[in-house]
Order: sequence, then structure tokens, then C-alpha cells
Amino acid sequence: MPSKKIIVPTLYALAYLLTIYIVVQYFVFSPSQAGMVSAKLTSGTSFPYFVWKLFFYPHIILGIVALLIGAYQLTERSRRNPKRHRMLGRVYGVAILVNVLVVPYIALYATGGTPSTIAFLVLDMFWLATTAAGIYAIMQRQVLRHRVWMLRSYAITFVFVTFRIVLGIVQLSLDADRSFTFPLAVYLSIALNLMFTELYVRHNHKKKTRLPIEGAV
Repeated sequence: MPSKKIIVPTLYALAYLLTIYIVVQYFVFSPSQAGMVSAKLTSGTSFPYFVWKLFFYPHIILGIVALLIGAYQLTERSRRNPKRHRMLGRVYGVAILVNVLVVPYIALYATGGTPSTIAFLVLDMFWLATTAAGIYAIMQRQVLRHRVWMLRSYAITFVFVTFRIVLGIVQLSLDADRSFTFPLAVYLSIALNLMFTELYVRHNHKKKTRLPIEGAV
């Protein structure tokens, strides 16, 4: 299992790279110039581009906020300043809970049709459930439980990044329609992120329970 000194910088690097890509693609240029959006506009089907943008921009802005704040919240430096940690935690939680309300409309027009819509709604439910569980735990002053659930919440937030990597691999590996590759990439991203998180949590738990036996203080 890689150490936290490797994991956190890697998360930061990937989060910032995706942020730069999104800013260039959707703010410097236009969503209509992105391949998947352009395909919707030229497909001949009814696509409410103007209304869709009203939901899309809050979605990506709030997603970036959660992605960047979440990476920082995982660090020891963040926890050294409880007041700032709580304040950023509230911003992270609100960004996700508002985004959860935005996602269903975006999902209706997901590339790949109904299978993709269902996959993104499943992702949305995981996002809501893990974040709400983390918020509830800290309201009950269960700090360790809060940390574990917020790790899971960030694992789902990080699907924002993982999905794009996994989708590229899936599309290169399989000669299949987007109605198959898109939902598959979503489910694989959820599974991989949560699996890695659970391995990390179990590894840390075992490490901590061994400390008294080994005479560590």
C-alpha cells in the first residue's frame, strides 16, 4: 500500500491537471466545442443546450471546489487548524449536496443514453450517501468514523478524475458502443476508488492496532 506521502501529492496533481483541462475546455473555449457536446448538437435530436449549460456550469464549478478542497482536507496540515478544517469541510459538504441536486438533470442527457443516465444517478446516490454519512458522524462527534466516511466521500468525488482515465482505457480496449463503455467506466471508477479506499482504511487500522504490541507510543 503506497504511503500517504505518495497518495496525497498524486491526488493533488491529478486534481489540478483535470481542473486546468476543464477551465481551458469549458471556460476559455466553449462546451459546444467539446467532442461529446458537439455530437449532441449535431445529432439531430432535441438537446436543450441553453438550459443544459445552466446546470452544467454549477456542476463542474462545484465539482472542482469539492475536488480541490477534499484533497487538502485529507492532509495533516488541514487538521492542525481545526477552525479552518471545519470551515473548508462545510464548503466541501455544501458543494457536494448542491451538486447532487444538479446531477440528475445533467444525467438525463449523458452520452450513451439511458444506461449512462442510470450509471450517473447511481454515482450521485453514492456521493450523497457517503457525504451525508460523514456529516452525520461528525455531528455525533464520532471523529474516526467521520474521517473514514469522508475518505469514501472523496473517493466518489475523485470519480470526477478516475472516470476520464478509465473511459479512455475502456474505449481503447473494447470495440463497443458508448451506451456500454460509458456506464461501464462509471461503475469501474466507483468500484476502483472505493476498493482502494477500503484497502487504505484497513491498512491504517491494522497499522494502528499493531503499535501497542510493537511498543510504539
